[in-house]
Amino acid sequence: MSGLIANFPNDGVVTINRVILKPEYTVDDLQERVAFLCENVKTYHSDTGFVGGFVALNSGAVSNEGSTIGQAVESPMKGKEALIVTFWTTFDEHEKSHQSETFQPLFQKVLDLCENGNEEIAYEMLWSGKAYGPDEIAAARQAKAQYANAS
Repeated sequence: MSGLIANFPNDGVVTINRVILKPEYTVDDLQERVAFLCENVKTYHSDTGFVGGFVALNSGAVSNEGSTIGQAVESPMKGKEALIVTFWTTFDEHEKSHQSETFQPLFQKVLDLCENGNEEIAYEMLWSGKAYGPDEIAAARQAKAQYANAS
């Protein structure tokens, strides 16, 4: 099952930038600068490999059910750490987008906010999916129950 990001190829590339805001900048500053950057990528690279993306801000919540590093109450990075996640058909197309004369000045404005510099990691997609719809939920649960004791 796929479809988390529409039209994202099975062998696509995901890039992740981790931004930690310098104390003198706000989330509003980040949102404004990233909005200009993302609009540029959508305008100039939607036909050269860009498939989609999102930006997520650290909410401060820490899952005690899903974490194995102790029982934290709140992330110290709340409101100052963000992830910029983009989806590309190939890594080469991603790299070419960064060489664009229109991209570089906007990218630099985002980097100016970062206390951690920037390291953009590229990942190969292994799995993506969206939640089941009502009919799929019923079928999946029925199959689990039917084959629960099969080895």
